[in-house]
Amino acid sequence: MARLKKVLIVGGGTAGWLAACYLAKAVNAVDPQSVQVHLVESPDIGLLGVGEATFPSIRGTLAAIGLDERRFLVGATATYKQGIHYRHWVRPPGAPGADHFFHPFNAPSQRPGGPELLPYWLLGAAPEGMPFADAVSMQTALVDRSRAPKRFNDPDYQGPMNHAFHFDAACFARLLAEHGQETLGVKRHVATVERTELDEHGAIARVVTKELGELTADLYVDCTGLRGMLIGNVMQSPFRGRADVLFADRAVAMQVPYEKADTPIPSYTISTAQEAGWIWDIGLQKRRGVGYVYSSRHTSDERAEEVFRGYLGAAAEGLKAMHIKFETGYRPEHWRKNCVAVGLAGGFVEPLESTGIALIELATYLLTHLLPNDTDEMERAARHFNEMMVARYDRIIDFIKMHYCLSQRRDSSFWIDNAEATSIPLTLQDKLAQWKHRPPHRLDFVSDLEMFLVSSWQYVLYGMEFKTDFSAMRSAYPRVDEARQEFRNIQLAASQALHDLPDHRSLVERMCREYRERAGMDSALA
Repeated sequence: MARLKKVLIVGGGTAGWLAACYLAKAVNAVDPQSVQVHLVESPDIGLLGVGEATFPSIRGTLAAIGLDERRFLVGATATYKQGIHYRHWVRPPGAPGADHFFHPFNAPSQRPGGPELLPYWLLGAAPEGMPFADAVSMQTALVDRSRAPKRFNDPDYQGPMNHAFHFDAACFARLLAEHGQETLGVKRHVATVERTELDEHGAIARVVTKELGELTADLYVDCTGLRGMLIGNVMQSPFRGRADVLFADRAVAMQVPYEKADTPIPSYTISTAQEAGWIWDIGLQKRRGVGYVYSSRHTSDERAEEVFRGYLGAAAEGLKAMHIKFETGYRPEHWRKNCVAVGLAGGFVEPLESTGIALIELATYLLTHLLPNDTDEMERAARHFNEMMVARYDRIIDFIKMHYCLSQRRDSSFWIDNAEATSIPLTLQDKLAQWKHRPPHRLDFVSDLEMFLVSSWQYVLYGMEFKTDFSAMRSAYPRVDEARQEFRNIQLAASQALHDLPDHRSLVERMCREYRERAGMDSALA
């Protein structure tokens, strides 16, 4: 038995530094008697900052590591995110019918003792033609009018509307590096790992760097991205590809400046479906992060860039596009021996619902919870960790696939292939079959294994115009008048909130300005 004394994180970026900060805070690494958290990152590997979207869980993570919200907004050039706006997912441009829907972060309104609104929306008690998200949540009305999710004097990471953030990933990583070293006790080593040596049991004994020689630890965390330098190349943990379900394997991206300094900033991610994938459009403080995620089996890189530039129009003139390759899937063994993968080293799912950083958070939470006191407990901790991560990945993949397979688009081979039953997991097929006759319910899910709550499934399901024949259950829902009043109350509450909540850009700029004044920073700094 040997006490676990030191953790070495290999690789920086968002994954490495978020894991380092959270773990260091949890173990109180500033105390020399506690577990020590070290991070080694190469000076030669740059960070890609095309614009990153997050999940509401990020607020709890940032609060847990003690990062001031205003400092975060300034350092990461961050803005607020209240959901995802989907365009042309249900049907192609020009087809008759609605061409967009919104997935808000607020759960459907539910007054204590009041009727559950989804069944009554299905039975037609809401205003005629009103989309589900608009009927049960005020958030759509607020984002349509460029409102922020909180007020200036609300406490850090709190506000009336559920929300997450958009930020520049490279800026965020640098901010975390500063915070981790200044206040949390993380020890940084700038060096390039050249090789890794194993002990007689097949565990990692040491990593050997070009500049600093050998670095040793009791536990190694692989944050080397898609390369999976430790978990894949050294520990030989296999990768389970899921390209049979999710076809996208390429992206082309740009950083696009705003035309005007006062351009309104949407407090949501825009996702616009295209012939072979979809385009993300994220508003940061001074620019947009935009990218086209597509399937190389259904289009060429050249055609993808043509479509992408067509979407951007004149804003793309003179800008160079970044081309990125990836493989969808995950490692069933994120944790093997004394090596744990966090972030892209463990798996990747296209960023349609902003799961990338959320999966980093999840892996870090689990690692912190399961961190063994001594090395003899490593195998049991690894087994539990792997079971939980696999369950999360499989459920995320089901949820992302639902967006594709429910589309009515048949205007390209990409959309036709996505509707083929052979590409739809049986677990998702079973859910959809049941939901033809009843709406999704929280008991359809195992909450501790889900990334997405039942409300997210409901928003996307009915945003995609899925049909649930609920007519046979009409007599079981007699509170129609109450439900109608609830729907009216939500619209009234939205009108009030429009007066109470500030403009999104105005709030961000005011909070950043206050932090700079407090910190004595030049207002021109990012």
